[in-house]
Amino acid sequence: MRFIHGIERMTRPVHLLAITGLVAACSDDDQARRRSLGDSPSFGALMQVADAGRGGRLFGQCAACHTVRMGAGDRNGPGLYDVVGKPVASNSRRFGYTGALRSVGGLWTPERLDIWLAAPARFAPGTSMAFRGVPDPLDRADIVAYLQTQSSAGAAEALPSRP
Repeated sequence: MRFIHGIERMTRPVHLLAITGLVAACSDDDQARRRSLGDSPSFGALMQVADAGRGGRLFGQCAACHTVRMGAGDRNGPGLYDVVGKPVASNSRRFGYTGALRSVGGLWTPERLDIWLAAPARFAPGTSMAFRGVPDPLDRADIVAYLQTQSSAGAAEALPSRP
């Protein structure tokens, strides 16, 4: 048997199977949640089964441009700590929001965050946010649930946030 960086070539497929099994096990809960929702679930139904812990992991794609810790500041996008319930384009005093986003008005409700996350450019045509959106409604609900935990009101329940 030939060794590759300390792993026997014959055991390599076993390791790949183990990793595949772990990934599949992680998605069993997601599949059960999806089945419980039916074909065309409402946003409210999605939020009832939303998983803030999974949303925190999914927020990793947002963390390239956004922070969620209190006082963490802005990156290429504004900090999102305590954003739920705040007026659109107001969460950071230092961030240069586009006129397109400022003109939207209203509050960042969970429903509006869902629409924004689905397609930012459709929500606020002319926004500088180049992110195309999160196509999966359950993923969006999980991210919104996570953002709800990242506030002074949700601090008691807050999960460890990513920088």
